[in-house]
Amino acid sequence: METYKRTLFIILFLFGLNEKFSNATPINSHKSCNFPAVYNFGDSNSDTGAISAAIGEVPPPNGVAFFGRSEGRHSDGRLIIDFITENLTLPYLTPYLDSVGANYRHGANFATGGSCVRPTAACFSQFHLGTQVSQFIHFKSRTLSLYNKTNDFSKALYTFDIGQNDLAIGFQNMTEEQLKAFIPKIIENFTIALKLLYKEGARFFSIHNTGPTGCLSYLLKSFTATPRDRYGCLEPLNNVAIEFNKQLKNKISELNKELPSSLFTYVDVYSAKYNLITKSKHLGFVDPFDYCCVGAVGRGMGCGKTIFPNGTELYSSSCKNRTEFISWDGIHYSETANMLVANQILDGSISDPPLPTQKACKLMKN
Repeated sequence: METYKRTLFIILFLFGLNEKFSNATPINSHKSCNFPAVYNFGDSNSDTGAISAAIGEVPPPNGVAFFGRSEGRHSDGRLIIDFITENLTLPYLTPYLDSVGANYRHGANFATGGSCVRPTAACFSQFHLGTQVSQFIHFKSRTLSLYNKTNDFSKALYTFDIGQNDLAIGFQNMTEEQLKAFIPKIIENFTIALKLLYKEGARFFSIHNTGPTGCLSYLLKSFTATPRDRYGCLEPLNNVAIEFNKQLKNKISELNKELPSSLFTYVDVYSAKYNLITKSKHLGFVDPFDYCCVGAVGRGMGCGKTIFPNGTELYSSSCKNRTEFISWDGIHYSETANMLVANQILDGSISDPPLPTQKACKLMKN
């Protein structure tokens, strides 16, 4: 009961932070869209098991708190995409790369841990956004040849959460100004992917900007001499993320004008996640840069990894009070944090246009 009360308080508090957005559009003025399917593209922030199927299992204690097992997610439980599909009364998305027990009746997840927008050898995964879109095109072709369900693709919701790795990796090899100069190339690749999907019949797009990468604990430990902002985040890297988001938003605005009968929604995940950091004490969280999952030989050694020092097997473990942590493993967010961000996405308070996800199709251009 105490956990429930605390969670409810946090949700109400965060909604209050975005009251001006929540009131921008009467959420009861439209009927629900009833999206028949969701197709997701991204990195580990929305990977529901692709990296586990393609390369190797994401081990416990990942996922255990909610699913009772890993389920391939980098979190103690559900991800933002899981809360979105729940809200739309759809099943959790099956990874495209996982054929065992697959169910693609209501969509598929092409997101893969470690992916970037641009193809680059420096990225952690070869499944960049262009590859993910190619996989979708093949998936659609095969589906139509077998089932001929054309309407599901044009009426589905297409979600995106990618770009964090492009910036994080780039920051390790470039100066702030060099990385900012590289952003247009990332946006160009992003645009190509979106237009390809539009050509394939996609019409409803929900595009998350990148979060405050400079607040990720693993980067804070790697760049100890880098200037911090007033809250302790890496200021240069967050400046790059802000510039990336600005250019992404401008591009989405252009696409809304350029492509007929479509709706591109820009989702300000950066603000939602940064608010968790800056208001962590008021929300009842512990140190916003601390994280829950402890590696085999201490924090930062890899959530879920196993080592054998001196012939003795040691496992990593998670904290007892996981709901008090914003970060799960120093890179990814806890289920509690994911839930708080997801609720703001779903009620439209951090979206442009500011409309709840279930009602987004009502702004479709004729």
